Order: sequence, then structure tokens, then C-alpha cells
Amino acid sequence: MQLRPLLARLDGLAAFLQSPLLLVIRLYWGLAFAQAGWGKLMNLDRTAGFFESLHIPLPGLNALMAGSTECLGGTLLALGLFARPAAVPLAFTMAVAYATADREALLAAGSDPDKFLSAAPFLFLLAALIVLAFGPGRFSLDARFLRRPAA
Repeated sequence: MQLRPLLARLDGLAAFLQSPLLLVIRLYWGLAFAQAGWGKLMNLDRTAGFFESLHIPLPGLNALMAGSTECLGGTLLALGLFARPAAVPLAFTMAVAYATADREALLAAGSDPDKFLSAAPFLFLLAALIVLAFGPGRFSLDARFLRRPAA
């Protein structure tokens, strides 16, 4: 029995699963981003107050920017429309969330990985980075409408 044909079959199966997995990630985390952003936008005063307690400058403006980024970016991510460009500000927003609201978890990344991995921004950041790195997959509006013409 040769190993090469088995590995080729596994590669084929894994490649087949890529787009469905990206769809699930985009839908789940895109909608979660959008919902979190909508919550911030509908409660701007409370969000700005929280940002102020974290000593974030211009808390009202930053609350509006974070909420808008999460709401619009999450919607685009879920649809798979301009998914890679949308993933950039979403990842940045989650990096800021780590640096401000979950600073202790960020600083514990090397010494206490469980604390880092269980912090609220982690899975949001991971989802944004996965879409940024691998794209939205075949089941996306990007693939449907922005596909490069065949040469």
C-alpha cells in the first residue's frame, strides 16, 4: 500500500471542505460581529461610557467607529462581499479590544495561553484572520460577482 495516493485523497477531501467551512465561519462570526456592532450603536452612551472607563481617547467617536466597523464589516463578512477588505478593520478592532478591554489576557499570551485563548476577542479575531488569509470561499458574493475573468 502506497502512502502517496492516500495523501492525495485526503488533500482532495480537505480542499472540498474548505469553502463550506469558510461559509460557516463567515456566517456565524459575521453575524456575531454585526450583532455586537448593532448593540454598540443602539447603546452609544453606554458603550462610550465603557470606552471612557478604559481610558480610550474620544470615547464617543471610538464607540461609533467600533460599532459601525463591527456592524457593517460583520454584515459584509457574512455575505462574503468584499470579505478580505472587511476582515482588516475587523481584525484591527479586535486587536484594540485585546489591548484595552482584555489587556491582562493579551499580556498573558505567553505565560497563560488559556487566558489569552478564552478572552472575548480571540475567536472574533481568529475568524477575521482566517477570512483575510484564505478568502471567503466559493459560496460568497465575492466569488459570484467579483470573480476574475478567465484569461
